[in-house]
Amino acid sequence: MATSSELPDHLYEQMEAGQRLRNQGYRGRFAPSPTGPLHLGNLCTALVSWLQARLANGAWLLRVDDLDQPRNRVGAVESLQQDLHWLGLDWDGPVVFQSRRRGLYNSFLSALRRQGKLYACRCSRRMLADISAPAGRHLVYPGTCRDLELFWGWHEGRLPSWRLRVSKEFSHTSGDVILRRADGFIAYHLATVVDELTLGISEVVRGEDLLDAMNAQLALINAISERAVIYRHVPLLCDDQGRKLAKREGHAGLDSLRSEGLGPSHVVGWLAASQSLVPFGAELTVGELLSELKKKEGGLKSVLTP
Repeated sequence: MATSSELPDHLYEQMEAGQRLRNQGYRGRFAPSPTGPLHLGNLCTALVSWLQARLANGAWLLRVDDLDQPRNRVGAVESLQQDLHWLGLDWDGPVVFQSRRRGLYNSFLSALRRQGKLYACRCSRRMLADISAPAGRHLVYPGTCRDLELFWGWHEGRLPSWRLRVSKEFSHTSGDVILRRADGFIAYHLATVVDELTLGISEVVRGEDLLDAMNAQLALINAISERAVIYRHVPLLCDDQGRKLAKREGHAGLDSLRSEGLGPSHVVGWLAASQSLVPFGAELTVGELLSELKKKEGGLKSVLTP
């Protein structure tokens, strides 16, 4: 495991600032992408994450993951904030935009490269498509380019991706993680981990669809810090065919429910019932739901998985 003291002074200070915030108490976050309206699955995760933070008398941050700008939708940021407010989910402090933190991500990327922890990889998705994944559902990179010392610049019209040399304990669970994509974009895992550590996030509550991301992010945390972040996951909401709700499938958000005359208490009750927190048919505000959970032993333990 690396220590924060191996980082340049300005990055070390960022890490220490995050730790000071973490020492003050529980800090959680909700991190949607502005690629369209929030659907009920997103909102269910937001609700459980908010409840977990408030049960711990902690802070709950709103971070907008808007690095992949070609996918961002005009008006999506305002829409998601309005939806959270409508449900009664309040956040602490200003909204954090990843697009405004690119300099910080690039500084961490440069520091890791100077430490010899990165290498250039020219494997394409097509080249990797037939590789089996011993860890299960997701691809574990087999280290094809790890020892090739490939050129970092343009070659045959393409830039390489930049991968992290993970420690042995993560070699069979995450494999070497991409931190900068071949198109030059900062990769999701790097931005997410840097944010968790520098913003002082103590626990991440998110959907089970991101369970596979956990090992990659733990591998990166291991490479740059002795800090710990706890990851917990919420069961996904599915449609009638058993498919998880997704923006790209056009699954309903709050607009359609509001057009039917349904209010926040109805939606909060339905979302809570979907996680077996209250009986179906219950209607209550997030404040009333929080009060009910405070009376119950165990809080959200029955909902959250490591």
